[in-house]
Amino acid sequence: MKKSYNAISLFSGAMGLDLGIEKAGFDIKVCCEMNKHAAQTIRNNTNIPVIEADINNISTQKILEEAKLKREEVDLVVGGPPCQAFSSAGMRRGLSDFRGNVIIQYLRVVSEIQPRYFILENVRGLLSAKLNAIPEGYEEYSKFIDTKGSVLYFLSQEFKKLGYTISFALFNSANYGVPQIRERMIVFGNKGNERIPLPQPTHSENGSFSTEKWVTLGDVISDLEEPKEGEFAPLRGKIANYIGLLKEGQNWTSLPKDIAKDAMGKAYELGGGKTGFMRRLSNQKPSPTLVTSPTMPATLLCHPTKNRALSIKEYARIQQFPDNWIFEGKLADIYKQIGNAVPVGLGYMAGKQIIAFDEGKVDLHSDVRPLIPYSRYKGTTDKEFNQQFQNINLTLF
Repeated sequence: MKKSYNAISLFSGAMGLDLGIEKAGFDIKVCCEMNKHAAQTIRNNTNIPVIEADINNISTQKILEEAKLKREEVDLVVGGPPCQAFSSAGMRRGLSDFRGNVIIQYLRVVSEIQPRYFILENVRGLLSAKLNAIPEGYEEYSKFIDTKGSVLYFLSQEFKKLGYTISFALFNSANYGVPQIRERMIVFGNKGNERIPLPQPTHSENGSFSTEKWVTLGDVISDLEEPKEGEFAPLRGKIANYIGLLKEGQNWTSLPKDIAKDAMGKAYELGGGKTGFMRRLSNQKPSPTLVTSPTMPATLLCHPTKNRALSIKEYARIQQFPDNWIFEGKLADIYKQIGNAVPVGLGYMAGKQIIAFDEGKVDLHSDVRPLIPYSRYKGTTDKEFNQQFQNINLTLF
C-alpha cells in the first residue's frame, strides 16, 4: 500500500483546491501561480516552492526541479486553468496561439510529466466551450470548429491518446459538505484503462438517502466577531439606502413596488429572475456562489442580518480556508483570491476519491445510478456528455 502521494499544483491561486488535496493525503511539492498576490499568499502560509510565472513560460523541467521529483515520482497533477476562449486569432497565428491557451498548457504539462493521475477543475462553461480555430497538426478536429462542447471532446481525445481514462461531472459543492451552492467541473484522469468512478454525494438538501444535511451559512459564520472597518467592502450606491428594509433571505422583490422601482433603476425593466439584486443571504441555507466582489449589483452578497456585505473572514469560512490563513494584498485583491478559489471540501472530495481508487477501495460501478444528482443541470457527467455529443453531431463522426 502506498503511504505517500506526491502532487504538482498548477494555477494554484490561494490554494483552496490544494488544501483539500492535502487534507485527502497528497503532498503538494510545488505550486505554479502567476498572480503576485496569490503567490505571496502561498508563501505566507506554507513552505511549498512557488514558481511565480505564466504557465506558457514554465518548462516541465523547471517544475520537476522545484518539486525535487523525477517524472515517475509524480502521482498527481492538479489545477484549474481559466476557461479561456479559443480565439479566432489562432487561425492567423497557428499552433503557437493555440498552445498559448492555458487549458492546452495544462494538457502539455500532463503529456510531458505523465503523472499517474490528474485532476482538472473548471467552470460549467467547459461543457459548452467551442473550438474556434484548429492549427496545423490538429486537423482531425477541424470538423468540430464552432461546435458546442468541442473543447471538452478535444481534451477527452487528447488525454486518451496519452493513455488516460477520464471521468468527469459538474459537482454541486453543497453535496460534499461545503456551505455554498457552487457548481464546478472536476475531471479525473487515470493513467490506465480503468475509469475512476464519480464520488457519491455525502450531503443533500434534506438529508435524504442516508446523507447529512447541507451545511448552511449560519453554521459557519455565526460565531465570528463583527468585522472592523476595512475588513468588508462598503455597499454601493442605492443598495445602502434600501438593504435595511429587507429581512434575512429576501431580495428586491420583497420591497413595495414603488420603492423597488426606485431601488432597481433601469434594471427593474430587465428580464430574467434578477434574484441577486438587493439580496440578503439566509443563515438557514448554504451561501450562493461567492464571486470576486460581494458588492456587485446583480450578485450582491449581503450579510443575513447586518447592513453590510460579507466580510473577508466570512468569505474565507464559506470557502473553508483555515482561520489563520493569511491572504496577501488589498481588500479587493483578497476578495478576488477567495472568490476565485475552489472550496477546500471539493478538493478533499476529489483527492480522497483518487486515493481510495488507488488503494482499491472503490466500487468501479458505484456511480452507475447515483442516488442524488451531482448537479441541477442535466447531461453533465462524462457518460452523458459523450453520448449526447455524438448523438447531436452524428453526421460529423
